Amino acid sequence: MRVFKVIVPVVVLMAMTAGCSSASDEDEEGLTAQRENYCLQLGTWQKARNAARTDTSSSTEGDEIETVARDALLAVQSLRDETVGQGRTLAEATQAALNDGDTAAEQRLVRYCDDAGFETLTR
Repeated sequence: MRVFKVIVPVVVLMAMTAGCSSASDEDEEGLTAQRENYCLQLGTWQKARNAARTDTSSSTEGDEIETVARDALLAVQSLRDETVGQGRTLAEATQAALNDGDTAAEQRLVRYCDDAGFETLTR
C-alpha cells in the first residue's frame, strides 16, 4: 500500500507536467503560425505596392493594395504587442508602414520577419 501512495502522486505529477509541456508546444506552434501568416501578408502587400509603382495604368491595383493592406492589419492583431525596436510595437510599426509609408518602420517589420525565420516572405 505504501508503494501505491508514492506512485500515484508521481504519476499525477508526470501527467500534469506532460500536459503543460504539450500546451506550451501548441502555444509556440500557434505563435509561429501567426508570425508566418503576418509575414506572408506583409510580403503580399509589399509585392502589390511595388507592382503598382511600376504599372500606373490600372486603377484596380489601388484596390488590391488596400485589400492586402487590410489583410496585413488583420494578421497583426494577435501579435500587436510584440516589440520591433525603437519603442514601437508590431501594430504601431505596421500601421506606420502600411498607412503612412514609413520606410524605417517597414525595415523594422522586415527585420522582425527575418528574426522569426520568415525572411523569404518579405521584400
